[in-house]
Amino acid sequence: MKKGIMVLLMVVASALVLGSPVRGADVIKLKAANYLPVTHKMSILTAKFCDEIKKRTDGRVQITYYPGGTLLSPVKMFNGIVTGITDMGVSHISYTRGRFPVTEVFAQPLGFPSGYVASKVSQDFYSKFKPAEWDSVQVLYINTSGPLIVQTISKPVRTLGDMKGLKLRATGETADVVKALGALPMPLEMPDVYESLRRAVIDGIMVDLSTLKYWKFADVVKNVTASWRLGTGYTFYFVMNKAKWNSLPPDIQKIFMEVAAETQDAQARLWNEMDIEGLDAFKKENGQLISLSEAEAEKWIKAVEPMMGSYKKEMVSKGFKADDVDGWFSFIKERIAYWKAEEKRRGVKAPF
Repeated sequence: MKKGIMVLLMVVASALVLGSPVRGADVIKLKAANYLPVTHKMSILTAKFCDEIKKRTDGRVQITYYPGGTLLSPVKMFNGIVTGITDMGVSHISYTRGRFPVTEVFAQPLGFPSGYVASKVSQDFYSKFKPAEWDSVQVLYINTSGPLIVQTISKPVRTLGDMKGLKLRATGETADVVKALGALPMPLEMPDVYESLRRAVIDGIMVDLSTLKYWKFADVVKNVTASWRLGTGYTFYFVMNKAKWNSLPPDIQKIFMEVAAETQDAQARLWNEMDIEGLDAFKKENGQLISLSEAEAEKWIKAVEPMMGSYKKEMVSKGFKADDVDGWFSFIKERIAYWKAEEKRRGVKAPF
């Protein structure tokens, strides 16, 4: 009888322990940073990631989220993650040109037709090649914006010749695209662009359509040139401090990667959604959308083609084999074709 009572008490005690809230000392507290405004859909998606981690770990992990550059600027983000100022963060590789030389292949004019396709391909590329440039962090996911297009505040750009002498905001490898098209790249951080456009410090910007709504460029930009066939984009990352990652229990790491995979898919779809919304916002402001003819688009493509040769030469000088670089190009082209078909099959709407 006594033995039975003891067993019953042990069962009850175990149930109480297992059913009790996570004690403060047991909670893993982390910080996440994002430079995008708190109302930006990509910023909201990061917040959802943090909430989902807390939910799926039953409160064992709690992430304090710092959006809007309140903890780190986009330029300082990666170093801030590596040094532990934040445990994880979001930015894009063009803010630190040269730090991610292999991944900078996504800034080449490879013909990405949409952000969905580009994001799926960039994640596939990372998963296959695992560039050593990311070894100092734990990559949660990679994604790439929709095609970069020309937006101007006054002068319409209808031909390649119209690009000559324009001052366009561009960072990283995108500056090379702007140069190849005859314009002058201006390396401004994104939070400074709106005022620079409003005050006509710059003539325009080469960036994805989503910015027309989510950075409010439709308020000041009067012309958009649909130069999407170049297929260049900005590649973003969401990564975590390596030491902090290694300190997490295996089951927590598993949950992180499961949520990251789901969030990457949501982000890929979000690029298309935001680009469509950006174009709609621009049209509501009676902006002028300029479409390039097939013949004119070919001139633009031909103008930027030398970039790929220069990139290959630069990578060989860094110790990579020419065949390796050709392999990257070939893999990307194959995955573009695959994900373009999948985009259609899955019913993901695209802006172009």
